[in-house]
Amino acid sequence: MYRVLAAVLAATMPTGVPHAEAALAPEAGTAEALSISTTLSGQIFTVERAYELAGVASPSLEAALAELHIAEAGNQLARLRPNPMVTIDAENVAGSGLYRGAKSIEATTSLTLPIELGGKRLARIAVAGARTDRATIQAAIAQVELKFSVVRAYAEATSAERRLATAQDQARIAAEVLRAAKVRVQAGQASPIEAERANVARVNADAALLREERAVEVARFTLSRVVGQPISGPLDADWFSDVPTHHGPLQPIESAGTLAMAAVEADVAIADAGMRLARSQRVPDLTLSAGARRFEQTNDTAAMFSVSIPIPLFNNGHAALNQAAAERERADAQRRLTALEVDQAIARAQADTANAATSAATATGPALAAAEEAARLARIGYREGKYSQLDLFDAERTLASTRATAIDALLSYHIAQAQLEQLTARAPALHGE
Repeated sequence: MYRVLAAVLAATMPTGVPHAEAALAPEAGTAEALSISTTLSGQIFTVERAYELAGVASPSLEAALAELHIAEAGNQLARLRPNPMVTIDAENVAGSGLYRGAKSIEATTSLTLPIELGGKRLARIAVAGARTDRATIQAAIAQVELKFSVVRAYAEATSAERRLATAQDQARIAAEVLRAAKVRVQAGQASPIEAERANVARVNADAALLREERAVEVARFTLSRVVGQPISGPLDADWFSDVPTHHGPLQPIESAGTLAMAAVEADVAIADAGMRLARSQRVPDLTLSAGARRFEQTNDTAAMFSVSIPIPLFNNGHAALNQAAAERERADAQRRLTALEVDQAIARAQADTANAATSAATATGPALAAAEEAARLARIGYREGKYSQLDLFDAERTLASTRATAIDALLSYHIAQAQLEQLTARAPALHGE
C-alpha cells in the first residue's frame, strides 16, 4: 500500500516537460526506509504488553479486589459466634441502718451466654458465602472490562497512526502536484488556475495532516493512561491488519455460563440466602446466665441460674421475611431479563464482528486495489495529457476515502471482536462449586 503512495505521480507529466516529470518523481524506498526506521527505533508495543501493564496499574481491578477482600472478611465475620458476657451486680450497698457501708452487701458474679437458635449462624455464613461468590464474579468482570478498554484504546491509537500515514502521503502528493502544476504553467502547458487549484489542495492536505498528528497524540495519551505509563515504541500494525474471513451462517452462542449470567445468578443466590436468614431471625434466641451470689453478713455463697427469651410481640420477623421474598422475586426477574438481553447482545456482537470483518476484507482487498489502480491510471493519463487535473484529484480522493474506509472497518472489527469476547467471557469456578 505504502509503496504505491511513495511512487504516486511518478510520471504524471507529458514527456515534453522534463522539469515537471522530475518534480513529481518520488524518493525511492521512502516507505520501506520509514518502516525500517520505525521498527529499529524501539521494540513493538504489543496489545498483550498493554494489557499486562494495565492489569498492574488499573484502579478498577484494585477496587474489585478490595471488594473481594471485604467479602472474604465478611465471610470470616459471619462464622463468629456471639461473645459471652460477665456481669457483676452489687446490692445492699451504701444504704442506711443495717445496710450502711458494705456490711450487708450481696455481690453476684454471673456469666451470660447468648445461644442462637433457628440456624442463624449457618444462614449468615450462607449470605456471606454468596456475597463472596458475587465479589469473585465482579473481579472477573472487571478484568474483561479492562481488557476491552485496552483493546479499544490500542485499536484507536493504531488506527490514528494509520490515518496519519495516509495524511502524510496525501500532503506529500499535494505538494508534488503543486510543483508539477507550476512547471506546467511556466511552460505554457496549463492555465494558472491549475496551479491555484493545486495550491488549495496542498493547503487542505497540510491542515488534515496537522489534525491527524493531534489525533495520534491524543490516542497515544489515552492508551498511556489506560496502561498506566507512557507508550514508547511503535504499535503492532500487523495485529491491526489481521482480520479473519467469516463465511457461512453465524453459530449461536448460549448466554449460560457467561459472566453476565453468573453475576445475576449470584444475586439470586444472595437473595435466597437472605430469605433463609430472615426466616431464621423469626426464631427467638436464648440467653443463659450462671453465676454465684455472696452474702457479706454470713459469708455464704449461693449459685444462680437464669434463662431469658424475648417475646416477639411487636416484631415477629414477618415484615423482614416479606422484604427478603420481594428481593428474591426481583433478583429472579432480573435474571430472566438479563438472559434475554445477553442473548440479544451476543447475537448483535456476532453480526457486528462478521460485518466488520467482511467490510475490512473488502476495503483492504478488492476495493483498495481498484482505487489504487484508478489512481495509477489517472496519474499516467495526467502525464500524457489524456486526463485533466480534476480527474487526477478525483482519483486521489477516491483512493484516500477507500483507505479511510479500510481503517474504519479494521477499527470497527477490533472493537466488535473485543465486545464479543467480553460478552461471552466464561465465569470462573466458585468456592461453592
